[in-house]
Amino acid sequence: MLKEKIININFMKRVLVFTLGLFIMAFGISFSIKADIGVSPISCVPYIYSLKFPLSIGELTIILNALFMVIQIAILRKKYNIVQLVQLPAIIVFGYCIDIAMPLVENLNPINYMEQLILCLIACVVLAFGIFLVIKTRLTYLPLEGLVLVISQTFKKEFGKIKISMDSLMVVIGVISSFIFLNELVGIREGSIIAALLIGALIKFFSVKLNVVEKWLFNEEIKESKNEDLSNKYNNTFVITISREYGSGGHEIGKYIAQELGISFIDKELIDLTAKQTGYTTQYIQENEQKLTNSLIYDLYEQNYTYVNDEIPPKDALFLVQSKIIREICAKESCVIVGRCANFILKDHPNCINIFIHANEEYRKEKINKEYNVKIPLENNDLKQSDEQRANYCMHFTKKDWRDATNYHITLDSTLYGSKQSAKKLIKLLKSSI
Repeated sequence: MLKEKIININFMKRVLVFTLGLFIMAFGISFSIKADIGVSPISCVPYIYSLKFPLSIGELTIILNALFMVIQIAILRKKYNIVQLVQLPAIIVFGYCIDIAMPLVENLNPINYMEQLILCLIACVVLAFGIFLVIKTRLTYLPLEGLVLVISQTFKKEFGKIKISMDSLMVVIGVISSFIFLNELVGIREGSIIAALLIGALIKFFSVKLNVVEKWLFNEEIKESKNEDLSNKYNNTFVITISREYGSGGHEIGKYIAQELGISFIDKELIDLTAKQTGYTTQYIQENEQKLTNSLIYDLYEQNYTYVNDEIPPKDALFLVQSKIIREICAKESCVIVGRCANFILKDHPNCINIFIHANEEYRKEKINKEYNVKIPLENNDLKQSDEQRANYCMHFTKKDWRDATNYHITLDSTLYGSKQSAKKLIKLLKSSI
């Protein structure tokens, strides 16, 4: 009886916060319209059509979102979950919230560009906070995000790419409609770009800083996204992690160390284990693990996933699964692990020694071109690109500088000794400390 009462109270809280979130979103949209330097991609179509047809922005928002729902049903057909029809009353409330908010900000008229820009930024903050509240209630998705999720899951496409495509489609439709009906570009300007770049980041910020909201909504302690605590099982094992520059011989050195110490060597095996747990192909994992072309671009891409609860970017999924596998392996046996930010993943391991192997460019190029069976000889720029990708990967997932010596117990320049002699020197040092 008490449990049912708590569930009912939690549900009422979620409904109230969901409604509040919709109303706050409506004010965010109203502010962006009054700023008059461009609205968000999802709002541009209703706004432009409201300037041509005798319908309000709120009414056109309802119509557009209802269309998204119809497309969801058309794609899923019998698989459509009837529960998702709750999106309909949600968008009706949202539409009328916009129509209520618009007259309330009628007298808000910025007189210069700086005031317009400030109001645009305020609109982004308000809109992001409203979306954050709606997402945290876990009642339903807004129809556009729901459609993106349906397309992603039905056709096995990345959610982030579909989200970008849909936002871009809204902008294209807005641009075309603006020129057809108004003979000029309206509603899509720099403010639209600011909204596209900023809102996702703000939602992520609120999710990190205001996790108390979710705890309050569900009346329970929300566990942080950490893997199972295995630190109490680590005491009987020791681990050596090898971080390395491409071509420095880190793989060989790690293998020599494992053979000499009589422990497991973990590198390529992680690809097969990750493939089994994620369903990704080994080729996909090999091409996407341990490297990130541009950290900033990836951060912007990753923001698309803040609009839903249960989807995470593929690279993040790979990192989480590999982290779990690494911890499980190290709880069972002593080993040498190459790459994968293992030094960070195992930061709580009491018997873990972290090594970084580097070498000069000429040594690395010669080694790669002679021993790695590359089809096209590598040049200095190729090495710099590889190093940058590994550094970006490390920074994104650990917030640590990959080449910072303070992240490791030992750093070694393999140029001085070559792989085998470097391994022997490390083995001698390790045997005295293990």
